[in-house]
Amino acid sequence: MSNTQQWWPAPAKLNLFLHITGQRADGYHLLQTVFQFLDYSDQIAFDVRDDGRVCRVSGLADVAEQDDLVVRAARLLQQEANVSLGVDIHLDKNLPVGGGLGGGSSDAATVLLVLNQLWQAGLSMAQLAELGLTLGADVPVFVQGHAAWAEGVGEQLVPVDLSEPWYLVIIPPCQVATARIFTDPGLTRDCHPITIEGFLSGQASNVCEPVVRNAFCEVAEAMDWLAKFAHIAQGKCRMSGTGACVFSAFANADTAREVYQQLPQGWRGFVAKGMNHSPLLEMLQAG
Repeated sequence: MSNTQQWWPAPAKLNLFLHITGQRADGYHLLQTVFQFLDYSDQIAFDVRDDGRVCRVSGLADVAEQDDLVVRAARLLQQEANVSLGVDIHLDKNLPVGGGLGGGSSDAATVLLVLNQLWQAGLSMAQLAELGLTLGADVPVFVQGHAAWAEGVGEQLVPVDLSEPWYLVIIPPCQVATARIFTDPGLTRDCHPITIEGFLSGQASNVCEPVVRNAFCEVAEAMDWLAKFAHIAQGKCRMSGTGACVFSAFANADTAREVYQQLPQGWRGFVAKGMNHSPLLEMLQAG
């Protein structure tokens, strides 16, 4: 067994808006969104094994090992590339579960990308993205590693270069299951498609916000509190994905941290820089 002693980031993402334009016959929703990464992440380390076993050493204790996306991603790559090696996976979890920051999908993408290198599996980025899509609709954008305009179920990606503001992200004390929101009868599913230019000019929202606000008072409270700082924020406060996390963009770190310092007692959140390029891909390319 070789110990890499290397921790790899699985960065958070924000959905800067989210529209649902329809629904496929299989139930999947057709959407439009923009993904941007944050310099805030889970951390994953890998110890390559010679015996072919895939083991989770640390991570989400309340998720069965066989259901954990990091284990599923490793075993999927192992099977697809016919790899005889195994791995011990160490997950240091920082991103909230059910928070809309893509933690599980990002973890899976980091596993695919790093083990593809450590195992010398030889799969292309396109092949890894295709594998990732079978694990979750958000996995391909983390594999691609570039801020992106997304359509389809989230897998049709066009890289975009956005401003990289500082974000204050609030983590309400609740977990929002994506399936619950996507099956809510009150969810708007017939948005008229917009263009990237339309998004940049402010013609966008998150259609999941009203549903989540109604079901989770903690999210409504966080959004109402953050909206009080609209005079110093860049644009409206938003919810990421199907929630629960909400965010606002600020021109610089000092302004974001100034608002962060005013969070009500007991509230959780963090300040992070928006990133158009995933820090994981930068590490892989440097290594």
